[in-house]
Amino acid sequence: MAGVKETRAQTQDTRPLGAISLEKAPPTTKLARAWKRFRSFFRSPRRLKTTREGKFFIGITMGVGFAAINTANNLLYLMLGMLLALIIVSGVMSELSLRDLTVVRRLPLRAQVGRAHLVEIEVFNHKSRVPSYAIEVEDLRAGQPADKRCFFLKISPKSAQVAAYRRTPPRRGRDVHVGFRIATRFPFGLFEKSREITSSGELVIYPAVDAIRLPPVSIGRAPGSDGTLGRGDGDEFLGLKKMRTGEDPRDIHWRKSAAAGHLVLRERAREARPEISLMLDVLKPRDAKDAWDTAFEKRIRDVASRAVAHIKRGDTVAIATTAGGHTRADRTVGADPLLRYLALVVSAPAPEATKPTEKEAPEAAE
Repeated sequence: MAGVKETRAQTQDTRPLGAISLEKAPPTTKLARAWKRFRSFFRSPRRLKTTREGKFFIGITMGVGFAAINTANNLLYLMLGMLLALIIVSGVMSELSLRDLTVVRRLPLRAQVGRAHLVEIEVFNHKSRVPSYAIEVEDLRAGQPADKRCFFLKISPKSAQVAAYRRTPPRRGRDVHVGFRIATRFPFGLFEKSREITSSGELVIYPAVDAIRLPPVSIGRAPGSDGTLGRGDGDEFLGLKKMRTGEDPRDIHWRKSAAAGHLVLRERAREARPEISLMLDVLKPRDAKDAWDTAFEKRIRDVASRAVAHIKRGDTVAIATTAGGHTRADRTVGADPLLRYLALVVSAPAPEATKPTEKEAPEAAE
């Protein structure tokens, strides 16, 4: 029995109840909130740039400080304190303007080389009491200089402001947006504080399209014509047929129906054009120079112009490349699939010419 009592005593926890609760309890709520705010305050790295006015201001401040140290004049020390206080106030107020801002980009549905399009930028201020002043948003694109920006004079608390910038793309392809650069010179314009945020977006730039006038189309079944007639819902009549369940009774030919003893319908005709095939050479020779790239872009522009003209006329267009790629579209889907394909097409290296082997050379000589 004594052994059993000793075992039970060893298994029991002899620590006081208060010590156990203190060890398992998390840190206080106020301390956790304060630490979270401190980390969020320095969450994103800031970049500080001194403006032209700021350089003059710093020079004057250093001059006043040097004079105050040499002369031990109280008025100079007071002026030095005021100048240094302005620098501190500028840093605090600019940081408040940059905090808790969300930026959203709205890209257009389509864009084309040589034609301007608008990109909307919306900035939302999540702060509950403090507004943001003099906010400048710069749209960043991969591999391209950041030349477009929007300026917001004031963004009230819990509200959003929308601005737009106009851009004319110089070349076709993918236009990849990677983020934003938010900057402000508030309140005195001495320093420019900025931070970058990540926001991905992509816009496919279509090739330029020229106005092309196609030759007129001759409708009918004449030999060599571009158009044919097929069954459909047109205005002309192709023939007669027996009426089936579910067909439109407005096309019943009553005289023929009375003679045949059953309902006979007029079969309508529609214009049906053949498929237009456009070929694009994308094979680039090994010794090609910059002139070949220029000609390649001109060929893409010409094919795009012809494809859009045929789509507007109602034709079905198929585009094929010498590398094996192809796409097609008609009037029901529009020219967007064709233009998107031409916007993303790239050149391919041409295969090298095969050299005759030693066995084949004597046979060719014979």
